Amino acid sequence: MDTVILVNEHDQPVGVLEKLEAHQKGLLHRAFSVFIFNDQNQLMLQQRAFDKYHSGGLWTNTCCSHPAPGESIESACHRRLQEEMGFDTPLMFVTSFIYKAAVDQRLTEHEFDHVYIGSYNQHPVINETEVTAWKFTDLAELEHDLLVNPDHYTVWFKIIYSKVKAHLLNQPKQ
Repeated sequence: MDTVILVNEHDQPVGVLEKLEAHQKGLLHRAFSVFIFNDQNQLMLQQRAFDKYHSGGLWTNTCCSHPAPGESIESACHRRLQEEMGFDTPLMFVTSFIYKAAVDQRLTEHEFDHVYIGSYNQHPVINETEVTAWKFTDLAELEHDLLVNPDHYTVWFKIIYSKVKAHLLNQPKQ
């Protein structure tokens, strides 16, 4: 059974629940999102497998999921990056925040999301049960496509991308 950690608005655990039920009831739970960039500052996107229980076929950030009970968020990030994209790389914490948004199948994402970024320049070896396709994309092209084709992207990606972009813009130039 796939479970999530239910949390309060301070990210303090208040219980554990089956993942689908948490999404059906729109209960706040712990999650993470990973954004991987290459040396050309292109973002690695994944297209979710079409048979995922929600948001199938949509483009999203490199990897996202939920830590298991007793698992640290950073360990979960590394585990899922390996499981979904077939590689691991050092990660840096960027921000955390709460969002709530309706997704398909009458489900609700209500997550206390922890966002991490990392760097990787090789091709991933995707897990085709999780990921249909992947690509590195220039941020200007991505932003244009988000405006023109917002329905091609997951609801959480559209929310989180602006936070990651703000973080990147506030970094000193190398």
